[in-house]
Amino acid sequence: AGAAGRRGEKPAPSLTSSRGLDAFTFFVANLQTGFGPFVAVYFTSQSWTQSDIGLVLTIGGLFSLFGQVPGGAFVDWVTSKRFVAALSVAIIGASAAGLALFPTFLIVALSMAAHSIASCTLTPAIAAISLGLVGHAGLGERLGRNARFSSIGNALAAAGMGACGYYLSSEAVFYVTAALAIPTLAALWFVRASEIDMVRPQASAGGTALGGWASLKLLLTNRALLCFAACITLFFVANAAMLPLVGSVLTVRASHTATILIAACIMAPQVVMALIAPAVGRAAQAYGRRPLLIIGFAALPIRGLLFAYTDAPELLVAVQVFDGISAAVLGVMVPLIVADCTRGTGRFNMALGAVGTAMGLGAAASTTLSGYMADHFGSHAAFIGLAGVALVALVLVVAIMPETRRAPALPDAGD
Repeated sequence: AGAAGRRGEKPAPSLTSSRGLDAFTFFVANLQTGFGPFVAVYFTSQSWTQSDIGLVLTIGGLFSLFGQVPGGAFVDWVTSKRFVAALSVAIIGASAAGLALFPTFLIVALSMAAHSIASCTLTPAIAAISLGLVGHAGLGERLGRNARFSSIGNALAAAGMGACGYYLSSEAVFYVTAALAIPTLAALWFVRASEIDMVRPQASAGGTALGGWASLKLLLTNRALLCFAACITLFFVANAAMLPLVGSVLTVRASHTATILIAACIMAPQVVMALIAPAVGRAAQAYGRRPLLIIGFAALPIRGLLFAYTDAPELLVAVQVFDGISAAVLGVMVPLIVADCTRGTGRFNMALGAVGTAMGLGAAASTTLSGYMADHFGSHAAFIGLAGVALVALVLVVAIMPETRRAPALPDAGD
């Protein structure tokens, strides 16, 4: 079958490949958790100044923000997505080992930059492998499974690495992270390369497939993709600062239990996401993307308002259930809608990187905005302000976001 034949429904992958991808997403989440809050804890234990810690974190953040589009383009260009994923995992493992073995500023800065660059290729590589395995027709459910195993991996890794840091040492977290690269690569080996279709540019009506600047121009003029980028940027302006703001509120209201409550605030959305993400993927295939997207966006202003008017610290944890709903929806919808918008262009991963950059810019603006509002008007007003931005994002989704799901294509007569 040629390119036209591939527009039909792709056969389901083998159980070995499917379970291999499940395990791979689980271990990747384990691997990435080591570069979360544990980084600042480790640098502090090494007697680093806060300015040096902030500088290396900024270096990593900048590489992560501006590396997403070229990282996605690189994944589009390379034929073997498994090779990109394996290389990215190896670099992340080596970066963790570098942090543990050589905690000097130069090595740490290089390690943080290398980790960020590798993450910019690993995330789109996982999305590309998922799309290549199941095709567009099964992508929603596959992304739901990815989100489930990723959330389970995040939760278990946070608990396990926290225990390592408490009972052993802060650098033990990075030794464990480096060691996790081995089972991660082993899981990837079970994903059969022969079952991963190469997503290539396609042309309609027998024309020439677009490439280079022509395909880039097609992305820049894609109305649905531009609308989605605008909506998701506003969403992250409202969302990114909410949990840190909750952490500040909990520290003031219940300082003796703040650490436990913050940990519960992190765990609660992961549990909700693990439970509902596959159902979200199936619903997106059955009912379309737009209804699910509206639900995910609607959960955010509700969460902001509940945070603003909830006084009991324990109830703040319960409010985090709404974060799990939004996380499950966006964890599936972001790559799924991008795949819809870029179908036939061969630029899925580059567009995914562009949307990721928009999300990063929104998140960066969020912390600045919330900090200003909290300092000048108080945390109550900050939550109200973030909820207002979230409401604008919801209205924008309802007003301008089109449905991107296509009706299932019939196989060609020759199939």
